Amino acid sequence: MNRLIAPLVALSLLSAETQAASDIRITQNGAQHSIKGAAENFTGAVRVDGLFKGDLPARIGGGTVTFEPGARTAWHSHPLGQTLIVTAGVGYVQQEGGPRQEIRPGDIVWIPPHTRHWHGATPSNGMTHIAIAEAEDGKTVTWAEKVSEAQYAGK
Repeated sequence: MNRLIAPLVALSLLSAETQAASDIRITQNGAQHSIKGAAENFTGAVRVDGLFKGDLPARIGGGTVTFEPGARTAWHSHPLGQTLIVTAGVGYVQQEGGPRQEIRPGDIVWIPPHTRHWHGATPSNGMTHIAIAEAEDGKTVTWAEKVSEAQYAGK
């Protein structure tokens, strides 16, 4: 009988210890504050609203990024890639060595791991997207230099 009860007791103790980590968690809309995009990583007015970050062992996180007209990221890459879901406005995305491409609401952009790229609004329209990326060794992005005016213009 003890051989049957001992595992059940151990399981119930483990369940009590890990229950908080395994419960569904709801983050209420507005519970997280908006932050201004860091000047060293963005050109122009950018607002970042963190949406979610998975608890270990999950590595996924995401947020909404809103670019005012002319605003954009610096060149950067993600160790495990990035997905962008455009929700409003008109923007651009460009991979290093490739053409600048226009993106619009409903477009989903996949950027492969370690691909240098930038994204942002067009000169005359703002743009908002949801950005989703996974962390590798706690890191989701490697920032580089800012996009030049000539690069932004597609030249």
